[in-house]
Amino acid sequence: MKRRTLDILFSIGGLGLAALLLVIGIVLTTNANFANDYVRDQLSEQNIRFTPAENLSEEEKKADCLVENAGKLMTTGKQAECYANEYIGLHLKGIAGGQTYASLGGPEREIQGKIEAARQANDPALPELEKQLAQLQGQRETVFKGETLRGLLLTSYGFSEFGVKAQQGALAMYLGAGLLFLLSIAGFVHAARTPRNETFAAPERERVTA
Repeated sequence: MKRRTLDILFSIGGLGLAALLLVIGIVLTTNANFANDYVRDQLSEQNIRFTPAENLSEEEKKADCLVENAGKLMTTGKQAECYANEYIGLHLKGIAGGQTYASLGGPEREIQGKIEAARQANDPALPELEKQLAQLQGQRETVFKGETLRGLLLTSYGFSEFGVKAQQGALAMYLGAGLLFLLSIAGFVHAARTPRNETFAAPERERVTA
């Protein structure tokens, strides 16, 4: 085969692969932009603003991201992760000894059983038990709301990470496409400089084997 023909074939193949990588990069960029815009729009609608720096407690100030975002409106996945873990997570630990909504169900049912027994026995401790139940139910409701919001924010963060990964993938595709494009151009240049009658010489070992 003529060397010039081989160079042209490889160069055309390289351009084809470059075009394919470019298309994949554009698709990944589109997905990344969608993920970022969607997260930003959804978080902005919630109008969640970080506590101003002067109002942060000593415990909250230990979280660098709370200090960095102090007073800012939440619009990014990383901000959502920070608020969920460092702010909501911190305050949930201070409610009901750090117990979760699920784990508080057992104590609630236990007190309800005691209240039922106290009513049947006309126990004077009934008002105190009802007070304990109301307090526990209030704590459980607060924990439920906190855990729900924390979960939603972490979901937004996770969705935003898909956008980040898509951006990284798109960059890799663009770099690959650019490299193949340059190599293809170099192939065409080499083909133009190669004499028309020059053939591709197989390595000595392959010729002997043949």
